[in-house]
Amino acid sequence: MKPHAMDSGRVLTRRQAIAAAAGPYLAAVAPSALASSPPLVSAARCASYGEAVMPVLRKMFEQLGGIGSLVAGKTVAVKINMESPLRERTGFRPAWYSRWTHPDVIRAAVALFAEAGAKRIRILESSCEDDHPLEENFILGGWDPDKILKAAPNVEMENTAGLGYGKRYHRIEVKGKPYIYPGFDVNHSYVECDVMVSMAKLKEHRLLGLALTMENMLGITPVTIYGESAGYEEPALRPYGRRTMFETGYRQPSEPSPKEVDPHSPRDPGYRLPRVIADVLRARPVHLAILDGIETQTASETVTVEPGLGRKIRLVQPGVLIAGLNPVATDAVGAAVMGFDPLADRPKPPFERADSFLRLAEEAGLGPRDLSKIALRGDPLKDLRFSFREQL
Repeated sequence: MKPHAMDSGRVLTRRQAIAAAAGPYLAAVAPSALASSPPLVSAARCASYGEAVMPVLRKMFEQLGGIGSLVAGKTVAVKINMESPLRERTGFRPAWYSRWTHPDVIRAAVALFAEAGAKRIRILESSCEDDHPLEENFILGGWDPDKILKAAPNVEMENTAGLGYGKRYHRIEVKGKPYIYPGFDVNHSYVECDVMVSMAKLKEHRLLGLALTMENMLGITPVTIYGESAGYEEPALRPYGRRTMFETGYRQPSEPSPKEVDPHSPRDPGYRLPRVIADVLRARPVHLAILDGIETQTASETVTVEPGLGRKIRLVQPGVLIAGLNPVATDAVGAAVMGFDPLADRPKPPFERADSFLRLAEEAGLGPRDLSKIALRGDPLKDLRFSFREQL
């Protein structure tokens, strides 16, 4: 095995380096998960990208009580949503308008984080196709990354599909009884931060029903360990392939990463994937969740739809932004805006093919999905509803 890191003058293999870093990572539990008062979520009309985003997002942050106490003097990690494939469009529209977090929303949030006193802001995503710098993937998507990097001082980007700029992987452990995995090995970026932000697109998912801020966090797991080309005795040198093991359990993660607590549990993707989401969120809590629903797509999180579902991908314009201090509550509001009942479960829409990750996250103590237990600010929900299933 090739050398990976140095420790007291001794050359370590990549496997040894991960093991050396595998002491329990006790990430702070998101404050809103412990609060007895209902978690705050703000939802607002935002009809277009460009200059319209900043004032809307600013007001939403104010309705959440301000973000200064959350980010001032802190390193803020922002997990965006840039789902592979990188080069494919929906029709003639770039993926920013269908599958990916739009750069105008990213840029506005970055500027507001800096304005609130953030010391360092790191834009993160894991590509299933390559280990190129994340800046290059923005360029592939037709966007100049400098527009984000120069939105504030000390803004950085990193592709976290593998080691990235780090020297070793870091272990994060599930708090409480895990559903599938007791922990995960991740890129340094998700440990070397004070605040975790999940910034996702408001869209549907071919299996889960919904692809929102919690599903977005699956992307913190490195493809080199959990992807289709992951090594067995150690992580792959380069990332490639989807995280199919999370869905089917056809194999275990690379050594020495944590294995499933019960390898004989159901292999049904609709059983597994929602539970993996809850495990990831308990291992790496989210402090701020943001949903870009200004423009998006229906029926799928990617560029294809499962055969036999009778659905087609449609470009739509709900014209909404949602932000909250609790990802479960934020995703519940997102589900309601999309025309779904956040209290629904398999086999009711949108969870026809999978158990509700909202329920599983709620049962794991991550937050409420019941709208009556959420303090909703901003525009009335009835004025924001945009039924995705009616967009034929």
